Amino acid sequence: MLVNWGRKPKIVDLLEDKRVGFSIAYTVAADAAGINQSSKGTILSTFYYGYACSQVPGGWAAQKIGGRQVLLLSFVLWSSTCFLVPLDPNRVTILVVARLLVGVAQGFIFPSIHTVLAQWVPPHERSRSVSLTTSGMYLGAAMGMLVLPSLVKFRGPQSVFIAEAALGVIWSFFWFKYATDPPRSEHQKATATGFGESLLPIKASQKIKVENGGTTARTSEIPWKRILASRPVWAIVVNNFTFHYALYVLMNWLPTYFELGLQLSLQEMGSSKMLPYFNMFIFSNIGGVLADHLISKRIMSVTKTRKFLNTVGFIVSSLALMALPIFRTSAGAIFCSSVALGFLALGRAGFAVNHMDIAPKYAGIVMGVSNTAGTLAGIIGVDMTGKLLEAAKAEYSDLSSPESWRTVFVIPGLLCVLSSFIFLLFSTGERIFD
Repeated sequence: MLVNWGRKPKIVDLLEDKRVGFSIAYTVAADAAGINQSSKGTILSTFYYGYACSQVPGGWAAQKIGGRQVLLLSFVLWSSTCFLVPLDPNRVTILVVARLLVGVAQGFIFPSIHTVLAQWVPPHERSRSVSLTTSGMYLGAAMGMLVLPSLVKFRGPQSVFIAEAALGVIWSFFWFKYATDPPRSEHQKATATGFGESLLPIKASQKIKVENGGTTARTSEIPWKRILASRPVWAIVVNNFTFHYALYVLMNWLPTYFELGLQLSLQEMGSSKMLPYFNMFIFSNIGGVLADHLISKRIMSVTKTRKFLNTVGFIVSSLALMALPIFRTSAGAIFCSSVALGFLALGRAGFAVNHMDIAPKYAGIVMGVSNTAGTLAGIIGVDMTGKLLEAAKAEYSDLSSPESWRTVFVIPGLLCVLSSFIFLLFSTGERIFD
């Protein structure tokens, strides 16, 4: 949906996160069909193969034709796929193809969002605008954890797909009706509002006037080599990988951990099961507001602000992740997972906004590169977790012991520590790409 913040439109994605929806619906259907944990991990990770393939193309497309159009196309494609595909765990080929298609379609979303925000949002509002926009995903995940188990219980797993398709169609309608492109950088309004350097690039064939009365061509060639060789870019890439490794492992396997690790029923857990994702929504926005406050009040430089919030978020999250299997009660597991995901979201005010600090003109491109790494984390983490659990089940006979889950949560915990040090060493808040 759209809201107005100041006089510039902002995107707030309040749609239910369909990755949570699929994991809940598929877990129920797969368990009923007797699918083992390793096979479940393979199906759950299939989404990320398609998602990885479209990140950089999504950034390129948003750069060339505009994020608004690409975002609309993405929602139409994945909504249509959800509506048409049956959720049958025994029809593996259909599920794999559908998950790949949904992954490809959704891979365009974040590069498009960052392109739109870089075009509309001034530097002193970037942290909270990115945080507000992306926090809608966590609010959607929280609502999914609250509502979807009951929907699956009373209407069956397929109902999740129908609900998600309906939400996608509704969002697409409002986006098509109300969203607009910003003026191009040669437009008179661009100069008047001070957004000339970050708006849609002038096409290579266009000419602009210079002070001596002549004309010169301005191109929008993408500096691929400089982007891929940049240490600050790789600092973002590494942290994006870690963030999504931890997020996707919890997002896809937390329902299984509650059901099999703690012997709890999702339906009987009530509203408590939504708290980890709701905490992400809260902390994401806290991080955004805090970052903009520290920068605008000159309490910290942009570089120090990004490093401070990224480090605090990832280190605290690391401790909570490694402590998670120690707690054997519902309250303890909810607390640890809430702290882990909440502080991960706080860390987004560090690395996730940094795309627009170092390369406002190419924010969608850099986001596509870093989110490709984040998607690879989904492929590796979700699939490997299934294999780890299958091995643990063979060793411990079931998945109810804390030893069965310790490695699952220690791996992202250690990655958080490593990536936070890399961000401290190599990141910057200064603009390095013109």
